[in-house]
Amino acid sequence: MVMAITGLCLVLFVTFHCLMNGVALFWPSGYNAICEFLGANWYALIASAGLAALFVLHIIYALWLTIQNRKARGNDRYEVKSVPPGVEWSSQNMLVLGFVVLAFLALHLIQFWAKMQLAEILHFEHIHQGVEVPPAAGTLFIQIAFAQIWTPIVYIVALAALWFHLNHGFWSMFQSAGWNGQTWLPRLKKISFWWTTIVVALFIAQAVVFTVRAHTCDFDKQMAEYKEWKSGEYALDTDTENVGEPWSKAACNKPCENACENACENACTQADCAQCGNCAGCAEGCDKCPGCAEGCDKCPNCCKNGPKAVCDTPCGRQAGCPNAK
Repeated sequence: MVMAITGLCLVLFVTFHCLMNGVALFWPSGYNAICEFLGANWYALIASAGLAALFVLHIIYALWLTIQNRKARGNDRYEVKSVPPGVEWSSQNMLVLGFVVLAFLALHLIQFWAKMQLAEILHFEHIHQGVEVPPAAGTLFIQIAFAQIWTPIVYIVALAALWFHLNHGFWSMFQSAGWNGQTWLPRLKKISFWWTTIVVALFIAQAVVFTVRAHTCDFDKQMAEYKEWKSGEYALDTDTENVGEPWSKAACNKPCENACENACENACTQADCAQCGNCAGCAEGCDKCPGCAEGCDKCPNCCKNGPKAVCDTPCGRQAGCPNAK
């Protein structure tokens, strides 16, 4: 019963984790917001401690039940080696599969939890390529992890083991709880198969997409986008479908035309958008958008001598600006 209850909680956690990773695919800034929400706050720490306790209980009882079975069997092994009909391969290898999943969990904790929640608790930041990566920068840690060529390989192998472990464990936990009638047990096996298959397939798809992104997108660009989001240049635009995207993408780039397009897209901030009607003035000419007509040296958002937070934005490094770094 302990194995069944802890197993059910872990299945629900794996499902939640899969859905959370899906946010990183379609809304990176939203994923970073979730990472901040689930940082070193008291409720997140309590949840992490509870989750760790579930894992420890599940592992201890798995070892204890295995030892009990070995004692009951005695020193003599079975002479008949054939597998009885209806006995799944995974049911005979749940402990081994569990150890594979446990090894993968340790790697996953090193790549993410140790650099995020633990780092926030101990007040340190991970250094990558000489740059400090904030603990809540979830998308950056995904970038770092999946830039390693071995990461997707290890993840896919571990996810295959997870599929076998969950597929058997899902329905057997109901059987352990007494829900093992001839009508419902076959149904639970089918539910287990499809639930596990969908979750693991989504995990594998996420690993593939994260790997492709990590090898096609530069770390510095990801860091610049994260800094833009942290500085408040990301905003909710309820009038467009680009909810949560940067102003430069959501509002500024649509009205801008021809030569003004790049200037507005790189120079326009939330404050500028309010002044010139979401950069609608760019369509009429750069002179309608503050600073564009005179050039980037007159634009406060492209000024080399301006505030450091401003100059560090991609606009401050715009190739066409006279004061570009």
